[in-house]
Amino acid sequence: MKFFPVFILVGCLLGSAPLARADGKEPPVPVRTVAPHYPSAQQRAGVSGLVTVRCSIDTHGDVVGTEVMKVSDPAFERPAVEALQKWKFKPGTLDGVAIATMAVIPVKFVAAN
Repeated sequence: MKFFPVFILVGCLLGSAPLARADGKEPPVPVRTVAPHYPSAQQRAGVSGLVTVRCSIDTHGDVVGTEVMKVSDPAFERPAVEALQKWKFKPGTLDGVAIATMAVIPVKFVAAN
């Protein structure tokens, strides 16, 4: 049995470029993602899981803070947060100027058959 993490980005983080908005705001867009480590015990047991994390993204596109909002299995929390801290974003903008933003990112761990 093979296991792999699957990332699902919510809301306006989908896609490779931000959607144009009438209010001049552009959401952050991931440009580099890092897969989390799948915990060995959960991997052997075939356990899937979901960790929802709120990330603070600075004007350089770095994740500077994280807050776990929901976790299905505590063993997935640390690997999800550690991976997200390594992500890089094209920062969100307001009228073309980079701004610090927040993004809610669910990290889904899926046991593959």
